[in-house]
Amino acid sequence: MTHTPIRPFAARPCTLVVCRGCCCGDSPVGQLARLRAEAAASGGRFAVRTSDCLGPCGQANVIVVQPSTEARRGGARAVWIGWASDDASTDEIVAWAQEGGPGVSPIPPTLDLQTVPTPSRRG
Repeated sequence: MTHTPIRPFAARPCTLVVCRGCCCGDSPVGQLARLRAEAAASGGRFAVRTSDCLGPCGQANVIVVQPSTEARRGGARAVWIGWASDDASTDEIVAWAQEGGPGVSPIPPTLDLQTVPTPSRRG
């Protein structure tokens, strides 16, 4: 597996952050591999990375769809998708990311129903 270092101020495409914490770590067999393969085949339209527990364990599996650098500069914010544990959710997330994700393409109605609030930071 090839790792690409994150460069400060580098333009990033839409990025899917896949929770691999306690509850999401047992995501559907092959989901993460499929997301990575789709990203590799996208020609750079979107990327995939993993994270430890993202917080909303009651809505596992969680995938955060982060906007591209350009979309973020235009005001787009990350969208947290919960209950993303079936092929239909994965299909919708991939299709949205290929279209540009938040700030570029409207969220599909079915994914809009699966959004979860961003967990608050505790100090």
